[in-house]
Amino acid sequence: MNTELLGVIVLFAITVLLAIPFGSYIAKVYAGHKTPLDPIFNPLDKLLYKVSGINEKREMTWKEHMFALLTINVVWFLLGIFVLMNQSWLPLNPDMNPDQTADLAFNTSISFIVNCNLQHYSGETGVSYLSQLFLMFLQFVSAGTGMAAAAIVFIALKNRTTDKLGNFYALLVKSCTRILLPMSIVVGAVLAFNGTPMTFDGKDTIVNVQGDTVQVSTGPVAGFVAIKHLGTNGGGFYGTNSAHPLENPNYFTNMLEMFSQMIIPLAMIFAFGFFLQRKKFGWMVFGVMTAGFLLLLVPTMVWEINGNPAIGKMGVDISAGAMEGKEVRFGSAASAFWSIATTVISTGSVNAMHDSTMPLSGMTELLAMMTNAFYGGCGAGILNFFIFIVLAVFISGLMVGRTPEFFGKKIEAREMKIAMIVALLHPLLILAGTALASAFPEITSANLNNPGFHGFSEMLYEYTSSAANNGSGFEGLGDNNPWWNITTGIVLILSRYLPIIGPVAIAGLLARKKFVPEGAGTLPTDSATFGLMILGVIVIIAALSFFPALTLGPIAEYFSMK
Repeated sequence: MNTELLGVIVLFAITVLLAIPFGSYIAKVYAGHKTPLDPIFNPLDKLLYKVSGINEKREMTWKEHMFALLTINVVWFLLGIFVLMNQSWLPLNPDMNPDQTADLAFNTSISFIVNCNLQHYSGETGVSYLSQLFLMFLQFVSAGTGMAAAAIVFIALKNRTTDKLGNFYALLVKSCTRILLPMSIVVGAVLAFNGTPMTFDGKDTIVNVQGDTVQVSTGPVAGFVAIKHLGTNGGGFYGTNSAHPLENPNYFTNMLEMFSQMIIPLAMIFAFGFFLQRKKFGWMVFGVMTAGFLLLLVPTMVWEINGNPAIGKMGVDISAGAMEGKEVRFGSAASAFWSIATTVISTGSVNAMHDSTMPLSGMTELLAMMTNAFYGGCGAGILNFFIFIVLAVFISGLMVGRTPEFFGKKIEAREMKIAMIVALLHPLLILAGTALASAFPEITSANLNNPGFHGFSEMLYEYTSSAANNGSGFEGLGDNNPWWNITTGIVLILSRYLPIIGPVAIAGLLARKKFVPEGAGTLPTDSATFGLMILGVIVIIAALSFFPALTLGPIAEYFSMK
């Protein structure tokens, strides 16, 4: 076993082992129990509540939660538009970067608010330090928003009847101050000590290995990179994201950044079980998600480690794997692991160019976002998976001839309608967006770096990444123009808020229903059999929805290489 492969196996094992106690801690945070960080952050919480005039003890219904969520997100969106369109004259712009256009500012602001961070600009030349700091703020609160929404579902699924589900602002603040901020401080410090810049100075002058004197962008990079991974945001301070040597200096930081983007999504799974005192259910969810993750990861690593046979036939040594578009300091195995981790978890950061991976690796990267159910982003992963749980419970109930029940609450027509709308919205946005782009080649073909099957994959990837709140891209696509900025912006809005409102609405409706204790006839939802049912529902929906599109892109490209 090569050392690169062993490294990613050890990394994954360590992440899972640490996610279990971290999940217990997160459950205590949302349950209102005392934690070791309370003495440090309680004063900060109280200050935030006092300044904003928020009564954090007022309980909200699910509708009040969603109204608060949408309202505060609109405020952040408008602030983002203002900063990005006026950054040239605002402070902290030592490199004199220009204002963003209206369509680019729209796309950038909404992208960071919805935790996607789809970047149609190059970070070091497209935004000022003030803009980077505001985007860093959005990386905290967008992740906190998703985590707060997941916490609302946790609270709603408790074994009692109520319409009061905690306070959105309290859950948001706790997500940021008790979970995201402490972790970001630690990770940011480690990155800074390993060479990632953390400064407000402008470009630095260096002499490169060729002896040329060049200007290199610096800035508050370490703090930005820490929250971009811990919050599963993915936006790069630099255009090349974590392939850039200042964002990701060495193999250790590469492992740290992969750990950072995986730890909270994994911990949220176990927090689900700890919070509801259903640890076996948490392990079932983890098992299903991990099975899906491995089904995507293992073949991708095999294809990338084995290299490109077409290049091998030319007499080129491919023993290092498919190294086009990859950093030598990371290698093919760690790059392949990252490509699936970042698409499964919806982080969207990259340490290699996905546009250069093998065709079938591109397919698995797409499938990771198309299924959008294995681990997922901070909070959003649990919400997406909850929809598939509801669908699996309903189908299982029909198979055994019983009224579907989940945690003692009956799932009826209203809940099923919401679940189906949310489940079908994801493929609708991806396929409709790609179809429109394909239908107007006079607008979009000039933006494609590659013709034919790969060009179609570039368009399919862009809308898939947008709908999955991922943000990575097949970077052969020239996406900074009104078409891509506006259409992906619309997809970003719809694919973020409806999949949050839907699960929270279902959980809120279930919370109001009479609790019926589980009996001998109750379908066990923490068994391996039910886990296989969920996995089957996910696979069938993904296969039926996306297989035709995949055959036109990466699969056709693969066979064209024969």
